[in-house]
Amino acid sequence: MILEILKIIGCVLTALVGVYATFKPKSTVGFTGLAPEGARGVTEIRVVFGIFFIVLGLFPIIVNNLIAYQMLGYGYLLVGIARIISIFVDKSSNTSNWQSVVFEIVFGTILIL
Repeated sequence: MILEILKIIGCVLTALVGVYATFKPKSTVGFTGLAPEGARGVTEIRVVFGIFFIVLGLFPIIVNNLIAYQMLGYGYLLVGIARIISIFVDKSSNTSNWQSVVFEIVFGTILIL
């Protein structure tokens, strides 16, 4: 029961990031490190970090299927692994990056179980 609640929390948090990026794309610089340049940049943040994250977060809840939760979980795990590699290769070790790694690994694991 607790695991199911944690899975839903992970999905909801994913969707909330998407809602934030959709409605405040210029404010995402703080947690993405990406600064939108021009209208095209704003659109990309709005759709990639916005709408796409909303769909990724809500789809497993809507279909209530283990494979949908696992797909999101594997996505988070692989992003977390890639982020760790990138932190060292790109010398981008900062608090925000490590917080993202923790979220990605923890919720990735929870969503897979």
